[in-house]
Amino acid sequence: MSKATDPFSEGVIAALPNLKRYAMSLCRRVDVADDLVQSTVERAFRARASFDPETRQLAWMMRILRNAWIDITRKQKARGIELEIGDAPEIADSDGRRVAESRLMLQKTGEALMTLPEPQREVLVVVCVQGMTYQEAAEILGIPVGTVMSRLARGRAALAEKMGLIQSE
Repeated sequence: MSKATDPFSEGVIAALPNLKRYAMSLCRRVDVADDLVQSTVERAFRARASFDPETRQLAWMMRILRNAWIDITRKQKARGIELEIGDAPEIADSDGRRVAESRLMLQKTGEALMTLPEPQREVLVVVCVQGMTYQEAAEILGIPVGTVMSRLARGRAALAEKMGLIQSE
């Protein structure tokens, strides 16, 4: 006997790793990111009736996550937030030197990314890390496509400069 599948629920489950990465890029704390993802999933199921199956479910859920993050930051504005980045994914490689170099580069990139202004950081994460199109990023972030492209260009240049890959002019 075969179980009936629920495409919406399957889509939510498939989106969890991407939502977690996006949440980490926004809040930079594992515990807060977990709460943010949980809140996003709850909101997605509550708003399930408004989901258009013709749209990309991941982009829709990332928009929900971003709105949840905005709600959290508005509530915590007076308190201020301490952010930490320390949980880097394991890099599988048998060469110890390459593993160490890769981890250091990943850490340096993460630290440099977190120093960027939030609008640039958000666009970089949504487009470069999450693999969203410019149009999807614009919908998620609630900005025009042209703004996505300009923030992405400025963010990439700033990140490359911070990483020492290019020199400022």
